[in-house]
Amino acid sequence: MATILIADDHPLFRQALQAAVRQALGECEIAQAEDVDGLFKMIDSHRQADLLLLDLNMPGAQGFSALVQVRGMQPSLPVVVVSGREDGQTVRRALAHGAAGFIPKSADPDTLAQALQSVMDGDIWSPQGDQPGGLDPAEADLARRLAELTPQQFRVLGMVCTGLLNKQVAYELSVSEATIKAHMTAILRKLGVNTRTQVVMLANQLQLDAGAGS
Repeated sequence: MATILIADDHPLFRQALQAAVRQALGECEIAQAEDVDGLFKMIDSHRQADLLLLDLNMPGAQGFSALVQVRGMQPSLPVVVVSGREDGQTVRRALAHGAAGFIPKSADPDTLAQALQSVMDGDIWSPQGDQPGGLDPAEADLARRLAELTPQQFRVLGMVCTGLLNKQVAYELSVSEATIKAHMTAILRKLGVNTRTQVVMLANQLQLDAGAGS
């Protein structure tokens, strides 16, 4: 029996996607997450999962950052991006960041079934047969460095990018402020920058609207 992971912050869409997955693939085990913290826990508890369906934007991550982090954590786990953004630039960037497929949220059940079966068979699927685009060298290098963060460091990064101070992040994660400072030191080192402002600026390069188009 296949194990399919679904990560999306909209409950109704998760429910609809779960039904569509079962219609397309038959009986399977399905696990769900609504934010990045839940996503990491779900992946950790389903190490042998066959497929992850990932929304690009959910609490704790924006743009391609969660995709990059998941690919770094579990490079053998096929990830299909399911997004309301359907333009070619977004599709090509997602594939270039390691997605095995890209399914628009507007796709009908037959298209969804075709896409899922194609990816399960080891192929890459996209709406128009798009191929991975060439990433800007700076974005590719950032993705490589971001993938080196631990899940907890990635959580801290996401909170910092929303404007939270160290003590606020510590409160949200139920750890000491000293622990958050240690995480920030590691994040700065791994990303090759010196300040929190530079960290936020770098993370923004993985937004959907970063660079040319979205």
